[in-house]
Amino acid sequence: MDFPHHDDAAADDLLRRALLDVDAAAAVALRVHGLPLSDTVTVIFHGRRDLGTLHTYVAPGGHGAGDEIRAADLLRVPCDLDLADAEDREEAELLYANQARRLRDALEAADTVLAVWREPLGEFAETAIEIDRSVQVPVTLPAARLLPVALVAPERRLLVTPVCSARTLSQGAPPMGIACTQQDVTRVYPLPDDPERCIEDFFAVAAEHAHRLQERIEHQDASIQRFLELNDDLPATS
Repeated sequence: MDFPHHDDAAADDLLRRALLDVDAAAAVALRVHGLPLSDTVTVIFHGRRDLGTLHTYVAPGGHGAGDEIRAADLLRVPCDLDLADAEDREEAELLYANQARRLRDALEAADTVLAVWREPLGEFAETAIEIDRSVQVPVTLPAARLLPVALVAPERRLLVTPVCSARTLSQGAPPMGIACTQQDVTRVYPLPDDPERCIEDFFAVAAEHAHRLQERIEHQDASIQRFLELNDDLPATS
């Protein structure tokens, strides 16, 4: 499953600039309730005419008009509105409703699938699986996160979270997946795939990676040992 590279730092910087002049901006909030893991999130569509941007953000919890949200509490999601084909305001409202519904459905589907992953993930990891609702995660992912929620096993350095590919909402629901990462091993599985099969595959890949890494370490240690033994037999040089 191919996901293009995304630049979180650039998105955060653009958001900070956008929040400097609220008179040049417009924002619409959409609350999504009843999610199995996230409970409630708020989608924020934020547009700036002077910067030529119309971006989508997702924040944990329920927020409404007048609420202040820090940039650090917003997850940039590359699934933006596209209302350019609207002939008038009425058609723009219809396009907005349809596209916002697509994103809401995508968030609900991703959160529900991640909840299904929790039990088999705990069985394979042989540890309790925690829910992390942080916007920032301490790992680099191969695709943009779709929701500020993840399944984590800290002692195993394991993190599982929904991701998506960039796509305007006029093109339909974004391609979605579940990203699994453990230390320097990362895999992304399509959202509809069977969780148990995906988890079994990921742990097999991680185990094989750990085995190859151990072999490389042992090989390097043996090389160093032979060099030191050789050096012991060499005459001293000035």
